[in-house]
Amino acid sequence: MKQSNQAYVYGVGAICLWSTVATAFKLALAHFSPLQLVLVAVTTSIIALGLILVVQGKLSLIKAQFKARPFFYLQTGLINPFLYYLVLFKAYDLLPAQQALSLNYTWAILLPLLSVPMLAQRLRKSDMVAAIIAYFGVFVIATNGNLTSFTFESGTGVMLALTSTLLWSLYWIINTKDKGDPVVSLLLSFLVGFPFILGTLLLTQELPSWDLKAVAAGIYVGLFEMGVTFVLWLVALKKADRTASISTMAFMSPVMSIGFIAWILQEEIAHSTYIGLGLILSALALQQLLPLLNKLKIKSGTSHSH
Repeated sequence: MKQSNQAYVYGVGAICLWSTVATAFKLALAHFSPLQLVLVAVTTSIIALGLILVVQGKLSLIKAQFKARPFFYLQTGLINPFLYYLVLFKAYDLLPAQQALSLNYTWAILLPLLSVPMLAQRLRKSDMVAAIIAYFGVFVIATNGNLTSFTFESGTGVMLALTSTLLWSLYWIINTKDKGDPVVSLLLSFLVGFPFILGTLLLTQELPSWDLKAVAAGIYVGLFEMGVTFVLWLVALKKADRTASISTMAFMSPVMSIGFIAWILQEEIAHSTYIGLGLILSALALQQLLPLLNKLKIKSGTSHSH
């Protein structure tokens, strides 16, 4: 099987798994508090990533990478998994899954905007256009389509869902400075974040119950939102001829997620969700396409002038 074809197999695998996790969040949150779910999922993820590193023969890298940059992993571990998943699961707890999912997808719009001050990157027109369209989509979803009334089903839920996009974008921006093995780095973030998760839980709540259904849902989240799927996605990106051809597949995920939410959770999908998600996905597509079109224009312009 050709490398590029393998990339698609891994990529599709990752997308399909990610498409199920919004539904799994909701099922798990019926049994756990957001913080309890973070604990179960992160514990699962640490075990899964550890086993993957054993298979890859990279366990020895853990100590070396941590010793090289302990403060870096303290930053990443505090953001992801500790703060990011706590905020995200709380948003899912307060909102219908379709709303939390759609709002969370705007992180890809926020990332290039934050990269301007934080990574000294140039702000492109396409990023601004995409942001305006996407955040209008957010507004449509958050108000259930009642654009003039400004009433939110859960204002706190909407704020938390948007805060999760900020945390996720910050995590990726900090990660651009990472020189280590990405799977090792992810495991180190989780290992560093774990004591904060456990400590906060012991101080504020009781440990999660060992109800089989609940634990199964928590393990599912740990494996397929955090651990295994991330590794599949990394392999897909590595094997791809062009990163863009794989990364655009990510647009399939929210659409498939909505299908699972309607089918398994029996949530009635609101018209405003379809419209808002359509706007967010259009914005993401424009963000990718406009720079390409500009390049083509410049190319055709230079070829005509010769």
